[in-house]
Amino acid sequence: MLKAVDLRCEYRTNPVGVCTARPRFSWRLDCDKKNVLQTAYSIEASGDGDFSAPLWQSGKISSARSILVPWKGSPLASSSRYYWRVKIFDNHGEESPWSETASFETSLLSPEDWKTGTGGAVFISGEDENAGQSSAGVLLRKEFNLSKEVASAVLYAAARGIYTAFCNGSRAGDEVLSPGFTEYASRILFSAYDVGDLLVKGENALGFLVGPGWYKGDLASWLGKRNVFGARTAVIAQLRIKYADGTAETIVTDDSWTFAASPVIYSEIYHGETYDARLEQPGWDRGGFNGSGWNPVYTESADTGMLKPHDGLPVKEKEFFKPLSLVKTPRGETVLDFGQNISGWVRFTVRGKAGDRVKIRHAEILDAEGNFYTENLRSARQTVEYILKGGPAETYSPYCTFQGFRYIAVDEYPGEINREDFTAAAIYSDMRPSGRFECSYPRLNQFISNVRWSMKDNFVDIPTDCPQRDERLGWTGDAQIFARSACFLMETAPFFRKWLRDLAASQLSDGQVPHVVPDVLKDISKKDGKIHQDAGATAWADAAVVIPWTMYLYYGDRDILEEQYPSMKKWVEYVRGVAENGLLFNTGFHFGDWVALDAKEGSYFGATPNDLTATAWYAYSAEILSKAAGVLGLADDAKTYGKLREDIGEAYRKEFFTPNGRLAARTQTAHILSLFFGLTPEEYRSRTLETLVSLIAENGNHLTTGFVGTPFVCRVLADNGRLDLAYELLLKEDFPSWLYQVTKGATTIWEHWDGLKPDGTMWSPDMNSFNHYAYGAVADWVFSAVGGLDTDPEKPAFARSVIRPLPGGAISWAETSLETGYGPVSVRWEITGGNITVSVKVPHNSSALLVLPGTEGGTIGGKVFTKTKGGAETELGSGTYAFTYPYRP
Repeated sequence: MLKAVDLRCEYRTNPVGVCTARPRFSWRLDCDKKNVLQTAYSIEASGDGDFSAPLWQSGKISSARSILVPWKGSPLASSSRYYWRVKIFDNHGEESPWSETASFETSLLSPEDWKTGTGGAVFISGEDENAGQSSAGVLLRKEFNLSKEVASAVLYAAARGIYTAFCNGSRAGDEVLSPGFTEYASRILFSAYDVGDLLVKGENALGFLVGPGWYKGDLASWLGKRNVFGARTAVIAQLRIKYADGTAETIVTDDSWTFAASPVIYSEIYHGETYDARLEQPGWDRGGFNGSGWNPVYTESADTGMLKPHDGLPVKEKEFFKPLSLVKTPRGETVLDFGQNISGWVRFTVRGKAGDRVKIRHAEILDAEGNFYTENLRSARQTVEYILKGGPAETYSPYCTFQGFRYIAVDEYPGEINREDFTAAAIYSDMRPSGRFECSYPRLNQFISNVRWSMKDNFVDIPTDCPQRDERLGWTGDAQIFARSACFLMETAPFFRKWLRDLAASQLSDGQVPHVVPDVLKDISKKDGKIHQDAGATAWADAAVVIPWTMYLYYGDRDILEEQYPSMKKWVEYVRGVAENGLLFNTGFHFGDWVALDAKEGSYFGATPNDLTATAWYAYSAEILSKAAGVLGLADDAKTYGKLREDIGEAYRKEFFTPNGRLAARTQTAHILSLFFGLTPEEYRSRTLETLVSLIAENGNHLTTGFVGTPFVCRVLADNGRLDLAYELLLKEDFPSWLYQVTKGATTIWEHWDGLKPDGTMWSPDMNSFNHYAYGAVADWVFSAVGGLDTDPEKPAFARSVIRPLPGGAISWAETSLETGYGPVSVRWEITGGNITVSVKVPHNSSALLVLPGTEGGTIGGKVFTKTKGGAETELGSGTYAFTYPYRP
């Protein structure tokens, strides 16, 4: 029976706070047949769940589209709940029943919506104008009386700082670190909370705990920066109440609110939090509280132009760990090991008298002697202190900060430490898990787990470089090279949509893109001896082009591509303006092949010349921009940037290749980029590959590549006939290699190949994160080649999967699956004896190109396969298949 299932609106199930008046709908097909394709659909929408008089009907639309189908009715109203359902038709002539009803609720869609209520909502603060040096949290509250029965209520809230919202003694929602980190001058996000069940007839109260967060306080403190975006925290909120009798009321933040000091007497993103439970005021967030000691708030701007509905994913507590062990280090420190390097905090329960103190410090690693190691945190203190109020057991976890850690040192604690009283909570943006990889090589499985964890730990509202030291910034280069791998691990489109809007907002007027987004490195050249400008570095700034295109390829999200196209074009035009005859010479600061092993002693900059890496990325972005223009129907731009790519390629050939085909820069990364970006003339390809292989051999068949060369090396080797060497590099376990980290007990990816050296010593603490996903970008190749699963660029979002497993090395089987918009697609291959079995699952409303390795084709498993490069291919419709045949690699 044909059915439409898993209905979603803007990637989410029954969401509250949809941030557009024209949302998009997705569904999957469920059917017990094979080769099922949707031929048409019909959508109905209602404002009350009654479809007898629908608000909008699409009618029967002849289309296979089932992902991100746009609303075609009149623009929807703000703060309104809608219901929808879909009926589908397939290529077997079957018509489904109407699906189960799904719902969504729009957010406030216009700045004018904040004007509702007496005078409208304004930003209110519990800090005066001299609060710039304060790192304390503040409580704000308001009581109100409701005389009618409440039907529904939604709280909309935003802050300059980090807030937690409370209503009648309960926390509103389950998100943390709200409203996240944005380019505050342009975008402050507000969230929507369904609080209808928290309100009562009679006395009620709203409350906020607000801390500095990313808005004020220390940020990029290795540069001495503080209060980058502002010097005092503030909140703006609106509570929209709908009564059972059909009337409505709105409560807003205004001068009727009051404030008081909070128990959070100190909180900083880098340094941790101090909470004095003796300062708690029981009942402060309930009606009937005696607030006589509270003060009137300071009212700030009523300008709501920068307020935007939350367009990303909220950060939540996602996974939990109990300590594996409690040890005494050689220095006598009491240390708990949670077994996994995470971003988040420790929740603990403690008993003692008033004034007793708990003090814990956080670290990623122990040193060679087994002592607690914090030097690589630089100035970040990562310390949490809790002062007891006395009485029954007290439980606490931080409100306005987070730490990166696997270990904690318990420096102070009343009584005996019981491991069961401690829980580590891992926080990250609320992304849906999507990809899974497993194979016969356990250390490669652990490596993929490490990549996934580094992604989770660094996808805390923005894609950061690391979650522990005094940095934790949205470095564009790291995010760009990892974007494809990220799409195999989690559903990232909503996450990147939010961050890309901040990237566009922070982009300079001339088109340069800051090194970090949000941009906190303004004037960095005045404070940092290594980095001489705060924007415009190739490979980093190319995130503006690469990531929107990646979102289109893996999710079919044309809207992200269209919205970001002006930013993409702006960056390429900037580069074109400073290039000389298609080449980038002396065009400002570039990171180049960052932290490559072929760097000079004590340097972070790899040996590959910046003019080569910069020009290569210029060519790549021009090519992507041409393709994006084609998708968007911008024929002139597609032609212009296609020609630009050709011109850059010709200039690159003349400048960097000798007439005999020798690449001028004799580094691994130079050869990798030239091959991967298609900048090597066909007649020079063989020599370029041979030289790359020689360069690898000269280093004992190890890599010396940095951030920009490493992601592509295995793909370049495999695509050019050296799959054997790609596997050798992938599965090496001695230093330097991906699996070397695994042999050293890593649970996340390191910033440096030699973060922890074979002799137990460490890289310089100046920059040595043990939770840095950049070198994990090879996961893209593991999924698509070892696992054998990728999308067809011509039919994105896995509308047509490309299933092409490439067995090799010591791996005898591998299994890969991915939750796509159409449903799960999977492939498993296993070599036993002289045979290989390839098992495939293709979701309905999609197809797959299957390329079997080690065969010349013929009829296999009832399907006719045609010989092709590297094997034999056939087309598959939806269904489950298995093919067993003699394997001849």
